[in-house]
Amino acid sequence: MERANAWKTYDAATKKAVFDFAEDYRQFISKAKVERECVTESVKLAKAAGYEDLNEVIKAGKTLKAGDKVYAVNMKKAIVLFNIGEEPIENGMNILGAHIDSPRLDIKQNPLYEDTELVLLDTHYYGGVKKYQWVATPLALHGVVALKDGSVIDVTVGEDPSDPVLGVSDLLIHLAAEQMEKKGSKVVEGEQLDVLVGSMPAEGEEDEKELVKKNILNILKEKYNIEEEDFLSAELTMVPAGPARDYGLDRSMIMGYGHDDKSCSYPSLIALFNSQNLKKTGVCILVDKEEIGSVGATGMQSKFFENMVAELMDRCGDYSDLKLRRALANSFMLSSDVSAAFDPNYASVFEKKNSAFFGRGVVFNKYTGARGKSGSNDASAEYVAKIRKICDDNKVNFQTAELGKVDAGGGGTIAYILANLDMNVIDSGIAVLNMHAPHEIISKADLWEALKCYEAFLKDA
Repeated sequence: MERANAWKTYDAATKKAVFDFAEDYRQFISKAKVERECVTESVKLAKAAGYEDLNEVIKAGKTLKAGDKVYAVNMKKAIVLFNIGEEPIENGMNILGAHIDSPRLDIKQNPLYEDTELVLLDTHYYGGVKKYQWVATPLALHGVVALKDGSVIDVTVGEDPSDPVLGVSDLLIHLAAEQMEKKGSKVVEGEQLDVLVGSMPAEGEEDEKELVKKNILNILKEKYNIEEEDFLSAELTMVPAGPARDYGLDRSMIMGYGHDDKSCSYPSLIALFNSQNLKKTGVCILVDKEEIGSVGATGMQSKFFENMVAELMDRCGDYSDLKLRRALANSFMLSSDVSAAFDPNYASVFEKKNSAFFGRGVVFNKYTGARGKSGSNDASAEYVAKIRKICDDNKVNFQTAELGKVDAGGGGTIAYILANLDMNVIDSGIAVLNMHAPHEIISKADLWEALKCYEAFLKDA
């Protein structure tokens, strides 16, 4: 059952729409590299689309009805948006869920040190990474520093063309004989991923120590009013510097940081904005911490989503705990997350009949997990049939896949967490090359088909 290449189905007008949407997405991921930035940009887009802050609605004592659109932000790192449908929320919602965190290097709380007149920041990698991929590549510093007076300082270094970039040094090949004998997981170890940030000493006494560190602290003080101790209450992270780029001589692809999972979160967001006069309430939830197990107050395992549904039902004048439970159990969800694209360079880990391919549309994974479906959400046959019909009726190009050969490895998503609420959930997303690398690659056609799929799902599920 080989699926057709979506590009072959596009006329000139559709191709233009594909490229225009891809450009909007490219600009979004170039600006929004970490969770806080994603939420900030999402709120801007939501307000432009006519969405109100649910917390402001609650404070004002306003009621909500069909056609109203609201959003709520959780600790500046997660967001949920609702487009209220004609049917009571108790009848269920159509939910698009994705995550906005991506693998990276986080700065430790006591990070700054000087060694042989070089100053470095100590890091702790976040999520599943091949550590050797993060050396000898330009990195940018993103995040916030919270001060004791309650103010929060935004920090971004390395994105403006006039900015310096930072990075992790690598061992020169001339001295790397022993290193090259190591396993890939040991070629570069976690404690070696320290970021070089300076080498010029400040003016000082001849015998004064750590003048280079002093110079870096002077720069931070001058530019951001940050003291060394302020690192204790900072959330700073290193991500690849520079914008996402068109990829390929035909510009049919995009290379950028964080396609996992912004290539699903962005079309989910836009699909909700594009939806009008929905029968069932449409929802888009974008969460943090998926790469480390969806834990914590801003991860999918928190009560934020359930709490906001309860608040929404209350504003609609139709809340009870029983109705909330019914609303969740009656809902349908697409867990919008990426899948592995078949790579001819590494064909041995894929099973071709059940692989995702560039250009063949949005990918559905009936189950994820690893080795024997461990940790998997396994969608029912009936729900898969429902999704097939929605895609076929709306002329959405789609494919089905597994994440590599059965014993090759695997991975998980937020799907099982929502399924624990007794709702129907299936993983759907975009095929990615270089997944979890600093620079990932997707097909523009697949991005477009994801948008179409999510719009159709909100309308017809």
